[in-house]
Amino acid sequence: MRRAKSKKLIKPKKNKPIILSHHTLPGLQQGQEKMSKSEPSSSIFMEDEEAEVNTKIKKAYCPPEKVEGNPCLEYVKYLIFPWFHEFTVERSEKNGGNRTFTTFEELSAAYATLNKILEPVRSHFKNDKSAKQLLQSVKNYRVTR
Repeated sequence: MRRAKSKKLIKPKKNKPIILSHHTLPGLQQGQEKMSKSEPSSSIFMEDEEAEVNTKIKKAYCPPEKVEGNPCLEYVKYLIFPWFHEFTVERSEKNGGNRTFTTFEELSAAYATLNKILEPVRSHFKNDKSAKQLLQSVKNYRVTR
C-alpha cells in the first residue's frame, strides 16, 4: 500500500484504467485534421447505426489525387487493414469487377496511378480546342436515367 499526501492509506486499485494511444484519424469533411464531437457528420461514433455510418462515408471528403491526409484512405489504412488484412473495392463487371488489395501500399499506388493515367487525357481535353468540342458533343449524347 502507498501513502497519500494526507497520510491516509490508499489501497491499490485492481483494474486501473489505461490510455491507449493510436493514430488520430482526420475528420470526414474537408480540412479537418481530426474528428470533432461538435460536428457529428465528421466523425464515426461507436453508437452510430449502420445507416448513419454509410451516410457519413458516402458524404466523406475523398480527394481524387491525394493519398496523404485523405480521410477515406486513412480509415482504410488504420482501421480496415489492421482488422481484416484486405480491402475490396466493389465495382461492376463493366468497370473491371471487384478488386481486392492486401496492403495499404498496393491500394495507395493504385489510387495514385489511376490519376497519373488519366492526367494526360484530362490535359488534352482541357487544352486542345477540338478535343474540348468533341468532349462536349459526347457529353450531350449521354443518357441519364
